[in-house]
Amino acid sequence: MSPIPAVTCADFDAFDTIIDVRSPAEYALDRVPGAVSAPVLDDAERARIGTLHKQVSAFAARKAGAALVARNIARHLEEQFHDRPREWRPLIYCWRGGTRSGAFTHILRQVGWDATQLEGGYKRWRTQVVADLQELPTAFSFRAICGRTGSGKSRLLTSMHALGAQVLDLEQLAGHKGSVLGDIPNRPQPSQKMFESKIWLELSRFDPAKPVFVEAESKKIGLLRIPDVLIERMWHSECIELATPKPLRVRLLVEEYAHLTADPTLMHFKIDCLRPLHARERIDGWHRLVDAGAWDDLVADLLDSHYDPAYDRSMFKNYQGIRGARNVSLTAISSEGFRCAALSTLTTGSTIGVTVPTSVPNSP
Repeated sequence: MSPIPAVTCADFDAFDTIIDVRSPAEYALDRVPGAVSAPVLDDAERARIGTLHKQVSAFAARKAGAALVARNIARHLEEQFHDRPREWRPLIYCWRGGTRSGAFTHILRQVGWDATQLEGGYKRWRTQVVADLQELPTAFSFRAICGRTGSGKSRLLTSMHALGAQVLDLEQLAGHKGSVLGDIPNRPQPSQKMFESKIWLELSRFDPAKPVFVEAESKKIGLLRIPDVLIERMWHSECIELATPKPLRVRLLVEEYAHLTADPTLMHFKIDCLRPLHARERIDGWHRLVDAGAWDDLVADLLDSHYDPAYDRSMFKNYQGIRGARNVSLTAISSEGFRCAALSTLTTGSTIGVTVPTSVPNSP
């Protein structure tokens, strides 16, 4: 039998498909970006084979596992990969580049496809991500978009991305808006490992000759931590402050947190999360505003009493460029309003390397 070819993590783009043959639970925790799931053992089967290995023998486990692996590979060939052409080049990996991916790769090569096994498997990929995140952020010049809660920083980044700017949207990658109210409905946060893989993928696509725009985050977004080297680079970056009038901030927040205003019970729960930080009288007052459905008043008071003071403490402590930040004004929270603010951000100041349209449309 000819040896199975193996490659390192250096060049995933050379393959048509990356196939993760680990269990669904392993795949859900983290995976090589773009990999499709084709488990040779599902979660229950993997647990059963592991128990057999411990309680009976390695031989008994291999014998039972081989039958399961063969059936599952056959099913994937019949259902998932039956239409692949002769020229198809898949890359296959498991946890450490061992038996599971080796079996899958061998069978695909017997069919006639140029299948390759990822040397070292997911474990080596994870090691590379951790190492790269110590170096990749140092290659870029970051621009931190600052602004008080409700200023529209995320929407500004979206508009800047649409204009061709390099944007690292950490809240999007983290599946969280970065505050006690920041959970996104029906979207749990990814694992820490997957968050880091997503950051790695974004940074690996960027051009170091151009600036990278990022929201001025705290060290944590929900339950996830921003990698140390990246947050340090952000803290020492040039700052651009989005200045949005308070009435617009209130409108934007009421709009963005409609899922909370539609569920007063959930809003009461979120407010109770702030009890360690505020006096009982203030917390009770916020609860009364929820009961009254006075959403604008609630948001305005939360901004005055909680979010704005917290922003001032955090920003002036961590972001070195905040005192010399260039201001960009947001005059409307419409799509055109954010587009105009994005154009203003990209056409003034030190944004060398960014190409933007030569004409700026009038805001409606």
